[in-house]
Amino acid sequence: APVATVRPVQPQPSPEAQRSPSHPQALAALRGVRKSFGRRLVLDGVDLEAKAGQVTVVLGGSGSGKSTMLRILLGLESYDAGSARLLGHEVGELTRAQSRALMLQIGVLFQFGALFDSMTVNENVGFALRHVRRAPEAEIAERCALNLRRVGLADEGALYPAELSGGMRKRVALARALAHGPKLLFVDEPTTGLDPLSARSINQLILELNRELGVTILCITHDIGAAFELADQMTMLHEGRMIATGPPATLRESAEPALRRFLAAAGRS
Repeated sequence: APVATVRPVQPQPSPEAQRSPSHPQALAALRGVRKSFGRRLVLDGVDLEAKAGQVTVVLGGSGSGKSTMLRILLGLESYDAGSARLLGHEVGELTRAQSRALMLQIGVLFQFGALFDSMTVNENVGFALRHVRRAPEAEIAERCALNLRRVGLADEGALYPAELSGGMRKRVALARALAHGPKLLFVDEPTTGLDPLSARSINQLILELNRELGVTILCITHDIGAAFELADQMTMLHEGRMIATGPPATLRESAEPALRRFLAAAGRS
């Protein structure tokens, strides 16, 4: 069955505005978003923008609301108030068919990779192309080969996840997230479970792919080193509120007490 066309919720910026490097379009945005689970307030008026072509990093500790924020943008969690927009569309107003069509323009690098253990590397990378887009096998093979080369695993397509190191599994997951050519990539804790060298390698790879492909990236992490290495723009989420936002240098010099404590605990003060 044909995929339903996603109808714009509001007029889009002009082509000139979208092309202007000084006014990049926000591909993902939250405005005054509130979310509670019972009596527990998780997000308290959160504002966020992930602008086209940039790497935007949300830094925060465990329980700060980072994952809930990401789930809201992906349409996996409802929100109580405010606005959550993805590629120009209000997430809460999409039908299931519209949401499915929109997700074809999104890639996700999950925290632990989320590879299918019973599938080879090639089968994992080509999963969405084969089972969601129903792409021809020749196109699937071409895109798998291309993206495995991009992540430095050109010769590992026949292996299974159990035969790979943690860093290699993360690279396969990144190749899978990029295989269908998304406009926007969500990255969930990219360095979790990796040794320092592997973590640095993944960070550098994410930056290279952002620069090479122009894909917009929204990353959530508790890893201060990764945050400062990756970000064009950063924001600190603390107890459900954004307490500091700006380029990395701005956050490094911020006097916000909760941010200073977070940086000091990681030896970054």
